[in-house]
Amino acid sequence: MSDRSADDETSADVPPSVPEGEGFRIIDLVLDERSVVRRSPDVEHERKVAIFDLLEENRFAPVGSDGGPYVLHLSIEENRLVFDIRLESGDPHGKVLLSLTPFRKIIKDYFLICESYYDAIKTAAPAQIEAIDMGRRGLHNEGSETLKERLSGKIEMDFDTARRLFTLICVLHIKG
Repeated sequence: MSDRSADDETSADVPPSVPEGEGFRIIDLVLDERSVVRRSPDVEHERKVAIFDLLEENRFAPVGSDGGPYVLHLSIEENRLVFDIRLESGDPHGKVLLSLTPFRKIIKDYFLICESYYDAIKTAAPAQIEAIDMGRRGLHNEGSETLKERLSGKIEMDFDTARRLFTLICVLHIKG
C-alpha cells in the first residue's frame, strides 16, 4: 500500500467487501492529541469507550493490502484527516489523507446536539432526552456513512468501525 488521497477519484462504483480475519483489523490506535488541552469528563469517557470498543471488534482493510494487523495513527494536519497505517511491527504501511471539509457541518451539528443531550440528561423529561438522543444518533450515523463513503476505494471497513472512528475524529476536533 502506498500514500493515497481519498479525494482521488476511483473507477470502481461498487464498493468491495471488507475482508475478514485477524489480518484485517486494528490492534492499536494512537490519537495525535498535540492540540488538545483539556476535555470534559463526558468527552473523555466517549473517547475511552470508542477506543476500547474499536480494539475489541473492528474490520479494517486498506485496499490492496495483504493484511496486517494494523496500528492506526489518527491525526489532523492542514485541514486533512490522516490515517497513518502501520503494521504490528511498527513498519509504515501507508497513509490515507482525507479532506475534512465534508465533515465540518456534521461535526458542528453533532457537537451542538451532544451539548444539548448532556444538558438534558440533568433536567429534562425522559421523552425529551430520548428525542435528543435519537437526533444525536442520527447525526453520528450520518458522519459514519460519510466516512465510509469518503474512504471507499482506499480503506474498507464495517459500519461499527466507521462509527467508532467518527467518534474519535470528533474528539480530535476538540481544542480545549
